[in-house]
Amino acid sequence: MGFFDKLKAGLEKTRKSFTEKIEKLVIGYATIDDEFLDDLEAVLLSADVGIQTTTKLMADIRKGIKNKEINSPEDLKPFLQTKISDMLADSVAETKMATSGPTVIVVVGVNGVGKTTTIGKLAQYYKEQGLKVMLAAADTFRAAAIDQLEIWGERTGTEVIKHSEGSDPAAVAFDAVQSAKAKKVDLLIVDTAGRLHTKSNLMEELKKISRVISREIPDAPHETFLVLDATTGQNAVNQAKVFGQAADLSGIVLTKLDGTAKGGVVIAIKAELNLPVKWIGVGESASDLRPFVPQDFVQALFGDK
Repeated sequence: MGFFDKLKAGLEKTRKSFTEKIEKLVIGYATIDDEFLDDLEAVLLSADVGIQTTTKLMADIRKGIKNKEINSPEDLKPFLQTKISDMLADSVAETKMATSGPTVIVVVGVNGVGKTTTIGKLAQYYKEQGLKVMLAAADTFRAAAIDQLEIWGERTGTEVIKHSEGSDPAAVAFDAVQSAKAKKVDLLIVDTAGRLHTKSNLMEELKKISRVISREIPDAPHETFLVLDATTGQNAVNQAKVFGQAADLSGIVLTKLDGTAKGGVVIAIKAELNLPVKWIGVGESASDLRPFVPQDFVQALFGDK
């Protein structure tokens, strides 16, 4: 099964809660009236596209009706597909790589979203591209996080720089950067704590890690990815707002799209945070994490071939 087929299969629950509900709505109405528009608004909200996105789409639809772009309920689905494609079109953003020396990616996110697993899958992806990859276990808050990263290191044949549990995460990042430069590593991926005792504690920790890295490699970190669990829907958007205060986020990695009816959160993230979704995960295997292609996502969401 190719990745598009996996994406389409992974979005089945979202498609049922979104596209298929729209199709049923279209069948149930002969003309577009206020009741139809109210029902449509409810469908959009239930798919976790967010209040902001729903408001914008409803305004576009009303404008489309006024301009005769939408003349019947049947015109609605292709109209929405075009509008959502347009919304996500400027989300196309490849992972930024350094012109020389190591590229540094810092990965942040709350515990349980699949952060460490995502790092392992990113390592696998870039090793398959022929890059020399190194991992840094800067989530020293949990011994399990260090152990988990080491397992991924063994699985992908990637060196892991670590200290003991409870040590200074910024010191781990510093050692990893020095090692990456000395060993001519192409890509260094830094894991970070998903939870500390307070929000301010977490913010200071992430800022300190970034400061240490940028002092050693100008322009680094080149990317700061926030890993979000698609199954949490709108809560993922709230997490992004908190982490956005703590770190200069450059993109989102959205995991577990295959297990949720809330895949519409991809659209909400773009509309409410103006952050590109750069990677999506639709399964357990390493090959199930891939760069986000908006056109493929919308085609899979609407059930296109």
